[in-house]
Amino acid sequence: MVRIVFCIISVCITLHIKCQILDTLSTLIHARPSVDARLESRYSFINHTATKVSGVRLGVSFKRKLRLGIGYSWLNSDIKEPLTITDNNGTTRYINNYFKFGYVCYYADFVFHKKYRWQLSVPIQVGTGMYWWQYHNGKQLINSKKRLLLFYEPGITIQFKVFKWCGLGLDVCARLALRNTNYVSNQLNSFVLAPKILIWFDQLFYSVAPKSKITQKYGPAIW
Repeated sequence: MVRIVFCIISVCITLHIKCQILDTLSTLIHARPSVDARLESRYSFINHTATKVSGVRLGVSFKRKLRLGIGYSWLNSDIKEPLTITDNNGTTRYINNYFKFGYVCYYADFVFHKKYRWQLSVPIQVGTGMYWWQYHNGKQLINSKKRLLLFYEPGITIQFKVFKWCGLGLDVCARLALRNTNYVSNQLNSFVLAPKILIWFDQLFYSVAPKSKITQKYGPAIW
């Protein structure tokens, strides 16, 4: 009997939390959006090698509590493996074969805790793109067949405001490659760290020009 009551209470609490989140999302979606644009670098490991993935993002932000958008990311590090080739003269050569990938990403970031300078949010990113190998045979670049690549990156973000118009942040995520070879599944799966320097240009303007008509209409700067 106690277990049944406990299960009923747990279900009720879960449904209540979900309803609160849905109500919050519904309220945010109907708010006036602002532009969310950023450059970012994400650090992780591929084949036990530290790597950097660069990216650009463009989307919309609702009251700085919900961000939705799209972007493009690409591998910005040299990941290589030795390769043996035979040239037209029958000579055996040893060269480096480089791993490459690029993907379009779709992201959502929901803030679930905010207090003065501190903020916690849940970023989710899904990527669809291609990966391939590339080497130079002495005359030209040779690319292998490109294959489909699917990424899923859940995580958590912590953010601290230094001033009203700038702050520091850190994404801690898990990168899961969902397709489609042993190399992808075994070597690309990794934790991801993405340090951030954040600047909110609208808050900067409100702070610099507190008496302007724009600040009076849309401001003032807030924590």
